[in-house]
Amino acid sequence: MSGLLENKYQELVTLGRIDYDPAQLVALQQLQKLQDQLLAHAEYKQKLTLRKWRSPPTCRSLYIFGEVGRGKSMLMDLFYETCPIEKKRRVHFHAFMLEIHNFVHQWHQQHDSDAMSALAQHIIQTQQLLCLDEFHVTDIADAMLIVRLFGKLINLGLTVVTTSNYHPNELYRGGLQRELFLPFIKLLQENTDTIYLSGNKDYRCSQQSAVNTRFYFPLNEHASEFAQQHCQQLTNYAPMHAITLQVLGRDLVLSAACEKISMISFEELCVQALGPSDYLAIASQFKTVILTGIPRLNSELRNEAKRFITLIDALYEYKVQLICTAAVPLDQLCDTDDVIDFARTHSRLLEMQSARYV
Repeated sequence: MSGLLENKYQELVTLGRIDYDPAQLVALQQLQKLQDQLLAHAEYKQKLTLRKWRSPPTCRSLYIFGEVGRGKSMLMDLFYETCPIEKKRRVHFHAFMLEIHNFVHQWHQQHDSDAMSALAQHIIQTQQLLCLDEFHVTDIADAMLIVRLFGKLINLGLTVVTTSNYHPNELYRGGLQRELFLPFIKLLQENTDTIYLSGNKDYRCSQQSAVNTRFYFPLNEHASEFAQQHCQQLTNYAPMHAITLQVLGRDLVLSAACEKISMISFEELCVQALGPSDYLAIASQFKTVILTGIPRLNSELRNEAKRFITLIDALYEYKVQLICTAAVPLDQLCDTDDVIDFARTHSRLLEMQSARYV
């Protein structure tokens, strides 16, 4: 199986699906090494018990970081799809953290024992490999859960492949009580090989724009016509109606939907106090979202901007088609440096307009 990843990569280059990048190939060689180790470990476990006197092959976890749009998620997905072991999972960080919170909540309702130990055992029984995309930490609750859970998972032998925009030393930088998170960073550096995916090109920004414009500005009388025309074409003029989604036992009411198409305003999704669970529910329900009325984001709209970032992450993860109306052009959408991670959102919005994404 050695060389499989590079062969698949070259095949995608030949087909024109991706552009050749030497930096990606260096990272791919590290991923191939891990894939070989995982296969050797699986073969070791299949051998007769009498021959297991040798130590099992080690499988070092990988942490891939770099600027937005360099191909981190693409490489991890290629690795995941070609890795032939059965006990594997690929999940976005938002969804993974939501599952952790839900498990802890339900466990404490029924048990007095340690929820993290139970969750770690549950994960290790079903997964030998965990691919975790877009790892980043923004609040103290997530930070503390990660500190407790990952120490147990590493001790149990789980192999983790992680992508992030941040070097491990930059994780949760400036966060509340960051000193409590530092043991996790130390644990991460001791038990993973860190790969910096270098390169000066954001491949999302270079993709060809879609034939039909999918991001309209400014917010004038034509913006509403733009959104309505797209809605009518996609639904074949079927009427839109309110829909209620069940999210963690509560109702999330959306004002306008028709089958797999929804038209929702920025105020409806990002001004209200919604969170990752709401956006993941929307992303899993609809194939196309028409998002209207996006304002220019500034320091006064910091919370709204954070929700917008989380929303775009969820839609992108589920490959949802996105059509927008906004106050300003995309490259002017955020005029403050106070909003963390907006560079990733800008890059993803560009890709989501491209012909390749559509």
